[in-house]
Amino acid sequence: MSEVNGMRIGELARLAGVTTKAVRYYESLGLITPGRLANGYREYDQDDVRLVREIRALQRLGIPVERTRPFLACLAAGRAHADDCPASLASYRDAIDELTERIEALTARRATLITHLNVAAHRGSGVVPPEKKGTGAMDYLTLPADLPVPEDDGAADHLRGLQAPGLTLPDTAGRAVRLDSLGPRRTVVYVYPLTGRPGTDLPEGWNSIPGARGCTPESCGFRDHFQDLLEAGAGRVYGVSSQDTAYQREVVERLGLPFDMLSDPALGLADTLGLPTFEVDGMRLFKRLTLVIRASVIEHVFYPVFPPNEHARQVLTWLRENPQ
Repeated sequence: MSEVNGMRIGELARLAGVTTKAVRYYESLGLITPGRLANGYREYDQDDVRLVREIRALQRLGIPVERTRPFLACLAAGRAHADDCPASLASYRDAIDELTERIEALTARRATLITHLNVAAHRGSGVVPPEKKGTGAMDYLTLPADLPVPEDDGAADHLRGLQAPGLTLPDTAGRAVRLDSLGPRRTVVYVYPLTGRPGTDLPEGWNSIPGARGCTPESCGFRDHFQDLLEAGAGRVYGVSSQDTAYQREVVERLGLPFDMLSDPALGLADTLGLPTFEVDGMRLFKRLTLVIRASVIEHVFYPVFPPNEHARQVLTWLRENPQ
């Protein structure tokens, strides 16, 4: 740093990257003590610049201005670094302990909110809760034992590392979700062909198409593991198919899903990213796959997906083995 002497408050603020108001606040706390000229004006020097920069750096670490005094005293004692002194190390430990307490409190609050969300999502639903699985009411979710296993045809090899498209899709809560604006946390987007309804026929030959059958069990798996997925680092979970929003909304209500579904009738996601699709009964449908999007980038891809009823557990395992 070049020699700087006899500067005024504005110059100090500029060199240290703070406001003049901040400098005055530091003075009021006795953290910096400027000299005085004969006319009463304050005069600052290069040591004051160093102190103010140190205060600013500590603030960025989350240490309040009022608690930077041990670090400044360490510099004043002639140490090369503000954290060369035992008192500075103790201040670090205190800040870490307080941050840990805040994290634990926020984690507990988050878990409570997730519990409330799950209870609210299942309230009034005709779906048998996860703890009552195995009863006759869940038989319609049982997959045939001889389902054909989809092969990896390489149709998703290009996806990892791609930017999420600037595509906006409607969700079942009436919001518009832009896929390249999902935030820095991981978003799990499971893409599937279509969900059937009890008593409604699926397309002819559905069970014989590799990877087609199992959309409802897959969604129920994400429902049952939703809290685990959040605790493992997922910020959001979405299901996506080409069925319209009204249809998706009925699925959310009928299955008691604690997350929203997205609707992409035009298969815009397939066209923008080159996702694999197939045709049946005159319909073009998504092939089943799952994207993990983080900070607008596709971080991981699951393809092919099998068995669909175990897929949520597969995603959960990957999240736990690959923490952010």
